[in-house]
Amino acid sequence: MTTPTNLKYSKTHEWVKIEGTDATVGITQHAQEALGDITFVDFPKTGTNVKKEGSAGVIESVKAASDIYSPLAGKVAEINEGLETAPESINSDPYGSGWIFKLTNINAAEAAGLMDAAAYDAFVESGK
Repeated sequence: MTTPTNLKYSKTHEWVKIEGTDATVGITQHAQEALGDITFVDFPKTGTNVKKEGSAGVIESVKAASDIYSPLAGKVAEINEGLETAPESINSDPYGSGWIFKLTNINAAEAAGLMDAAAYDAFVESGK
């Protein structure tokens, strides 16, 4: 799968789609492949404020459990309730139906520290 160029990426393997002062967050193709079959998502609570690079939940797979970090600060506006019954959507469509949560009231300037697709691909290739 090609890394989408319309998204930004974190070093902790989350992606973010920024639309004005709102953002959608999920984990990358690389992250879901490393985790294996996703079995459960512990979401952040709607209405809570998350910090940039702060823990926003946990994702569990047949291999491991891993924290989900927020690439930007903001208020959790929505969670992907479809993942409660079909968490494997993250495996099959990490950049589409596998999104995890949405933020509102973000500071788009924080996105300057995130990677574009080419930088993220190079980061993954470097093995860091």
